[in-house]
Amino acid sequence: MGRAFGLISIVVSLALVGILWALTMQHSGPTSGTAKKAERDASAAVSALNFTVAATQLEAFHAENATYVGATLPASFGVTLVRADAASYCLQTGAGASAQHFAGPGGAAAAGPC
Repeated sequence: MGRAFGLISIVVSLALVGILWALTMQHSGPTSGTAKKAERDASAAVSALNFTVAATQLEAFHAENATYVGATLPASFGVTLVRADAASYCLQTGAGASAQHFAGPGGAAAAGPC
């Protein structure tokens, strides 16, 4: 009887620890809402910085050529020049639901593709 009680208490204890661990991971683990929001915020901050650097490069190109047509950006900028015409351009980073774009000149980063 004593062994059975000891074994049952160990199994119940392990089950409780597992349940508590699972609940904790829901609130503070890598798939928690807080972690996902932090990842989105970090991605937006990096995208904004990348857009700023790329826009500066495009403005320098425009100052020399009076157009954005023909401008290119190195891959190291982390953004893609999707569209460029004589007076405007559109930069994009990410894909699908995480895509962000910047319509320039003078635009602001926004969600979604160009």
